[in-house]
Amino acid sequence: MHPVLEMYAPDGFDLWPVAEVEPFGFLPLSGKLSPAEVGTVVMRIADCNNIASDGDHAPRTAITLGRFLHALLMPEDDLVAPGGLRVHDTSTGVTFLPACCDGLESWRDWHRFIDDGNLLGFGHDPVSPVAERFGDTVRLTVNADQPDSPVIVLSVTELRHLLAGAERDLADFLVLAADWTACNLPDHSAPVTAALGRLLEMGG
Repeated sequence: MHPVLEMYAPDGFDLWPVAEVEPFGFLPLSGKLSPAEVGTVVMRIADCNNIASDGDHAPRTAITLGRFLHALLMPEDDLVAPGGLRVHDTSTGVTFLPACCDGLESWRDWHRFIDDGNLLGFGHDPVSPVAERFGDTVRLTVNADQPDSPVIVLSVTELRHLLAGAERDLADFLVLAADWTACNLPDHSAPVTAALGRLLEMGG
């Protein structure tokens, strides 16, 4: 299990260095990211929360640094991040991907799912991933709209262990992000670092 952020190609972005990424792919967050990858994560999160007053996204070209970071500088704003927790079964090759309805900002929903046992849905057409609990067993269905969908089956104990690992990855990422903002956004380091921690429900 890895926390992942859904990406796009950062064409034309020049406010700070970013990495080449696969469009619509998922970038795992951890303490192993390069500085350019951390910059790409901050760019992606800032951009997907960069909503203009008319409800549209402000353009990424010819925009000031303060305007681009606006959502991350507002401590009262609720932030979102496309992605979530990705689970890969190494024995079968099946991968359970996050979808549109439960972003990375909601990753702690997995803990609530374990505690209350209620079905947890992550998206809808064209893909509807769901997590279900049956006693001490968890069933992750890649696409509930397909009767023959691949599934991952694991125990509640295994899932708790995986979640602990994902939380460590997020904590390690935030350490990197704090160092990155200090070097690349010195005038905005504290509020941006706090915003990332708030987004991931990791303090800050």
